[in-house]
Amino acid sequence: MSRIQYAALLACSLLTTPALAAAAAAQADDPMASCPLHAQHQAAAQGTDVDQRGDQTMGFAHTRTTHHFLLENDGGAIRVDADDPADAPSRDAIRQHLAAIAQAFAAGDFASPLAIHGRVLPGIPEMTRLKALIHYHFEETDRGGMVRITSSDPQALAAVHSFLRAQIADHRTGDPTAPPTRR
Repeated sequence: MSRIQYAALLACSLLTTPALAAAAAAQADDPMASCPLHAQHQAAAQGTDVDQRGDQTMGFAHTRTTHHFLLENDGGAIRVDADDPADAPSRDAIRQHLAAIAQAFAAGDFASPLAIHGRVLPGIPEMTRLKALIHYHFEETDRGGMVRITSSDPQALAAVHSFLRAQIADHRTGDPTAPPTRR
């Protein structure tokens, strides 16, 4: 990154949020940026950070639960289940977290993903702006819960899909990154 590009990025960051300004400064000062495997190293570190912040923010351990972020033609779903069917504390914590997430997202509040991911995920600005066009429904599952996200608005659907794809990447779930094809 040239000094001019860095200055422009830093200036834009300062106009948006302190977190973005710190990220720009950290990237510019990164002595390992020339490492050919740098992106892989950063992705591994990001995953560890997401797991640690997620455990704290969500109130349950990622090592005892399974997350899925599913894209559907009308939106998608966030699903979390306790790995052990007898793990009632994880199941109950999942349900409490996801019920709160459904309410917060419906109100345009995405503080939880920011706390977990340490950044504004793709799709969130649009989901916030288009919140009246997106519906969130929490439901319990046998081992946890699910937040179903739906919309008939094309812009809102694109934002929901971007958001879910970022979740898939950061949480390393391996879920499909496209909705199922219609027949």
